[in-house]
Amino acid sequence: MELLQLKYFLTTARHGNMTRAAKELYISQPALSKMIKALETELGVPLFDRKGKHIVLNPYGEKFLKRTSQALSALEQGVAEVTEMSKENVEIISLYVAVGSMLLPWIVRRFRDKYPHIRFNLIQHPGKTGKALTYDFAITSEPLGHNEHVILLEEEIMLGVPRQHHLSGRNEVTLLELEHEKFISLTTGNPLRRTTDRFFADLPFTPDIIFESDDPATVRGLIESGLGISFIPSILWSGLLTEDIKLLPIRGHRCIRTIYLSWPTKEEPTGLEQSFLVFIQQLFKEILPGNRR
Repeated sequence: MELLQLKYFLTTARHGNMTRAAKELYISQPALSKMIKALETELGVPLFDRKGKHIVLNPYGEKFLKRTSQALSALEQGVAEVTEMSKENVEIISLYVAVGSMLLPWIVRRFRDKYPHIRFNLIQHPGKTGKALTYDFAITSEPLGHNEHVILLEEEIMLGVPRQHHLSGRNEVTLLELEHEKFISLTTGNPLRRTTDRFFADLPFTPDIIFESDDPATVRGLIESGLGISFIPSILWSGLLTEDIKLLPIRGHRCIRTIYLSWPTKEEPTGLEQSFLVFIQQLFKEILPGNRR
């Protein structure tokens, strides 16, 4: 199997038309058809269903497209990183950060204090790039498939209420008491939102969400304005809080989220990556409440 075959396959899948794909690739349509046929023969299965002048991916093709996209994206990133290293004598760590983005400046600065020649490729919104997600490490609140992982921390999710709110005089609350409250929330699809939505899985009501935002600082501002209440991670969001918000423990439910550091399975970490693995575990130990000075 050749790299050129994979690139031709991706272009053909994107166009759904041999003629248009061949035109983009600057080859003849018969030559492209022959290349795709050779790829299908090597795999032992067809990748496309022919429908008149058009072709569409079948289930084999859809699966192969996903893996091919990931492989070529990783290869392109590897080429770019090696090229950059050769120019600047730097090493690069690709870090996907799905949660805890407010810690990024701290993580990067502390690691570069030890390894000043390191450059980070930070990935925070992979869905907006249209490319397959590739990384050396990922910080997430959900386990990732085909990854090894370690747990960096477990943090309590608390209820943040405005100081003037009628619940602010309480020392704790239960979820059942919140049926008629107005909630401010992160947007659907956010990892923290998925976590907090699960809190209500076995309750007879869903939260009344009146505002949604993809920005934690906006959520904080809306709470401070007295517009509603929200779930607040007790450790990673602590730097966002002010005296105008009171945090209440939630009793009766295990309102916890786990933060993972993951890396692709079967990929042996380089010496630098192993150093980062040890470094970031130690760094997260420092931010645990019991370890603060």
